[in-house]
Amino acid sequence: MVVEKLEDMPKKKIYSIFIILSVFLADFLTKTIAVNKLLLYKSEPVTSFMNFTLAFNYGAAFSFLSDAGGWQRWFFIIFSITVICLIIYLLIKENFSEYMPFSFVLAGALGNLYDRIYYGYVIDFIEFYYKGFSWPIFNVADIAISIGIILLLYNMFSGGKKI
Repeated sequence: MVVEKLEDMPKKKIYSIFIILSVFLADFLTKTIAVNKLLLYKSEPVTSFMNFTLAFNYGAAFSFLSDAGGWQRWFFIIFSITVICLIIYLLIKENFSEYMPFSFVLAGALGNLYDRIYYGYVIDFIEFYYKGFSWPIFNVADIAISIGIILLLYNMFSGGKKI
């Protein structure tokens, strides 16, 4: 396998690597701080609409399948690895134009996959609320995945103009 020199790499690949590493590192560091500074399920107010609340998510988005008995951990690990491999394949393709959205999705998927493999659950700690409504607790990896999906949707409906 031949490794490309940095100056020979297309800018898209450099941007992708930067996004992936930056988001993964930010996710890892913020989760580490959350685990070391917060008590499980004890909310620490940050603003009038946001708390830091440490939570362990054994399921998927919105705690989907979190009470399924343990098999879901392996299902989500295998599913994540499959999606990650597909995205890496797409990012390696030279003419692939969706590199930025998929870089965000890949970074978030890697962050949450790390948690599932290392801890057996995903570490969440950001909670938004308004009056009686509370959004499910999430993390930086989830934000990156959401940004990637929003960018993909924008690209789909923007009439050919891609980010």
